[in-house]
Amino acid sequence: MISRRVFLRSAAFAAAGFARPTAARADEPPVTGPADPNLAPLDRLMTSFLKDHHVPGGSLAVARHGKLVYARGFGFADVETKRPVEPVSLFRIASVSKPLTAVAVLQLVDRKKVTLDDPVLKYVRLRPHLEKGTERDPRWDKITVRHCLHHTGGWDRDKSFDPIGIPWKIADALKIQPPVAPEDVVRYMMGQPLDFDPGARFAYSNLGYLLLGRVIETASGESYESYVRTHVLAPLGVTRTRLGRALPENRAEGEVHYHDAKKATGRCLYPPRMGERVPFPDGAANFEGYEAHGGWIASVVDLVRFASAFDQPKRCPVLSETGIKTMWERSAGDVDRKANGKPKAAYYGCGWNVRQEGPDGATNTWHSGLINGTSSLLVRRFDGLNWAVLFNTDRNPGGKVLAALIDPLVHEAADEVKSWPDVDLFERFGEGK
Repeated sequence: MISRRVFLRSAAFAAAGFARPTAARADEPPVTGPADPNLAPLDRLMTSFLKDHHVPGGSLAVARHGKLVYARGFGFADVETKRPVEPVSLFRIASVSKPLTAVAVLQLVDRKKVTLDDPVLKYVRLRPHLEKGTERDPRWDKITVRHCLHHTGGWDRDKSFDPIGIPWKIADALKIQPPVAPEDVVRYMMGQPLDFDPGARFAYSNLGYLLLGRVIETASGESYESYVRTHVLAPLGVTRTRLGRALPENRAEGEVHYHDAKKATGRCLYPPRMGERVPFPDGAANFEGYEAHGGWIASVVDLVRFASAFDQPKRCPVLSETGIKTMWERSAGDVDRKANGKPKAAYYGCGWNVRQEGPDGATNTWHSGLINGTSSLLVRRFDGLNWAVLFNTDRNPGGKVLAALIDPLVHEAADEVKSWPDVDLFERFGEGK
């Protein structure tokens, strides 16, 4: 028997115009999730964006003042089987993983198990790989946890290289079989010289976040994934978000299929097809080694639930008010300043990009992600709107990154909405549903 509570909630959805629509024409991609005519600007944006940029599938969720008001899937999770994207479909989120890692580190700071100015090597219990005749760069001893969070640790992939892209070289150097684990990447890089003095400047670094994964493991006594899922996500009601798997047959239930825009292939790193030619997202990329910098899968609903946790710092279940303040702080010194000494409008805090939007200190915070077959975006806006957008490809046919293209368009569509619904869909899209 249906409960009165469920009946009344279902009636409210129906009264608000929520329904599960089908494609308007047979040649149009499907749209899933509850519809609301008041939110039509968001629907128009996503349907036209997928068509204009030849995107197989994507999803968008929006929360307002902590309530989920919009969650819809567009297009195909799997083009071959015509499986539609659902609002709770799981996608690789790439570098949107970094806010998860940053929150875990700051939570350990709250719990006094880590301090931000600790040397990161205090927690990295790995022996560096040194080529014959080389020595470890002594500047490694000066890298702090704070430096890794702010991308000021001393690595510049534009000046040297990004180790996430050379798994076969690392495996050969360490004399191990692929795939290459995060610890292997760290060991290899500990034998490489830094590109600049720690703290001297900003340079986006995936390696720094792999190091933070080791900090989390050592300080907590748990595996990186277990700690984040148990202590960061579960208290927020998020249980389906997890580290992803490389091979299609090993992926999570409800996960999408990925389409590399360049159709790149490479040697598979993962048994039983090691060495075979496969699409880059399906085992040629060292995806399971991305871990703390880019290895998570999540739904858009998962992500906006996570982002909304920081809207009311005094009531956040995973970070203290001080921890949240620290998350938005600038780097020390002149890292975030212009040549004239004035602070830059936008900068990188601890795991998030930050931009001050007014004299009262209100900020927009966000992160995007990009790997072969995936483009992702998570935005927290100063006016209480939070949204996440996920795609199962990375670029349009012209080579433009999807997250960068859609970022301003979601702001515009949100600003077109005249009346936001007074509902909360988080319960409707509870974990596992």
